[in-house]
Amino acid sequence: MAMRRDSILSRLDWWTLGLYALLAIMGWCAICGASYDYIETDFLDFFSPSVRTGKQAMWMLVSAFVGVILLFFDKRIYKDWAFIIYALTLLLCIVTIFISRDIKGSHSWITLGPFSLQPAEFMKFATTLALASFMTRYGFNINENSNIYKCLAIFLVPMLIIIGQRETGSALVYLAFFLVLYREGMTGLVLLSAISCVLYFIVGIRFSEATISSLPTNLGHYWVLLLIQFFSICMTKFWCKNSATALIMLIVNSLVTLAAYWTAVYLITFNIIYVQYMLLGFNVIYLLLNIRLRKEKRNLWVVLFVLGSLIFYNSCDYVMHNVLRPHQRIRIEVLLGLKEDIVKAGYNVHQSKIAIGSGGVFGKGFLKGTQTKLKYVPEQDTDFIFCTIGEEQGFVGSTFVLVVFVIFILRLMALAERQGDTFGRVYGYSLASIFFFHFTINVGMVLGIMPVIGIPLPFFSYGGSSFLGFSILLFSFLRIDADRDVRA
Repeated sequence: MAMRRDSILSRLDWWTLGLYALLAIMGWCAICGASYDYIETDFLDFFSPSVRTGKQAMWMLVSAFVGVILLFFDKRIYKDWAFIIYALTLLLCIVTIFISRDIKGSHSWITLGPFSLQPAEFMKFATTLALASFMTRYGFNINENSNIYKCLAIFLVPMLIIIGQRETGSALVYLAFFLVLYREGMTGLVLLSAISCVLYFIVGIRFSEATISSLPTNLGHYWVLLLIQFFSICMTKFWCKNSATALIMLIVNSLVTLAAYWTAVYLITFNIIYVQYMLLGFNVIYLLLNIRLRKEKRNLWVVLFVLGSLIFYNSCDYVMHNVLRPHQRIRIEVLLGLKEDIVKAGYNVHQSKIAIGSGGVFGKGFLKGTQTKLKYVPEQDTDFIFCTIGEEQGFVGSTFVLVVFVIFILRLMALAERQGDTFGRVYGYSLASIFFFHFTINVGMVLGIMPVIGIPLPFFSYGGSSFLGFSILLFSFLRIDADRDVRA
């Protein structure tokens, strides 16, 4: 039975709404600190529509107004209109590529008079709705390959379109949906594959120039092959449940690896990478034999994992030097410590670290930061807004912001878990995953522990499209949560 409209306010999760308001206010204050240039003296100047703080305040009011309207939409509307909203937003993102102006190499903004909108920010809402609606269909089983492919298509298609807009950072956010699929029962192989690919890339590139002792062996290449062996043995043991097979692989791989290393160091010098390739070949053949003789069919996934890992790793060097743009390649090299470039690619992060470090324990005080006031940090009120918090509020203030964000994300997860149907749960976890990705990557890149890919910190970074997009995502979920006992 549908709930009465006059019961909506009583069923809203006011704790989440309060955290949203707190983050929005702290974000606006951070933009004040980043935009202040010692000229403005009157507090009301911060609300002038000619300055960024005034524009952000206006977008905050617009977002609140839109959010209130969304609270009065019936839960079933979100599900019934999901794919229509998805298709229209997808079409808008495609059109944007052709009608938008080139802004720093990006074709992602539509200009409407004095305002500019970035459709990619609203695509996250449309994708979340579409994924939640699709996974609610009768008879849906996430372990069926056809369903997995369709789920992947729902968020990978907009990801590719946004890459076409030259917005790689915004596109990568869609990888957060993998966490949702994993929560809904998708095999952990996909998550393991994603994590292993990241490790292969980092280890292989970071140690690509290093060698083992006096041996003609590339250290990065060698360690990646060892990782592939390790992961394949663990998969055989814990996922395939074939303890005997895994034990034999472990013994053979360990003994031969140690013997090859000792022989190369003390007897005959040779490239021990070839031995690791031979061991991987042994693993594959042994697993295939067990599929044939012992009917251990799940071993096939381990074989595919090994082959896929080898293909991925051996393509990393090509992607690094032939696919990535020069500035993207330099950013990765700076992040991994392969180059020291504090003048060009590493300038933003270097200045950001200085600003955060100068804040000390308690900070320099509101509007009293020097690094940010003198504009040493580029994009300090957008992608690098967190350095303003670090400089003005110090370690204590920065920690408080981080804690509020963590509580906010955990609260979203708790709300997602209490939903009465799959639609609400999937939407809630999608929302939490998107916020988690933005929060982790943005703070990480400001601190220099993540690559600079240019994504905003929710409710903090300056930008009307970003603030409105996040608000639509949140208020829609609050409405869905208010009707959590009603089947969509």
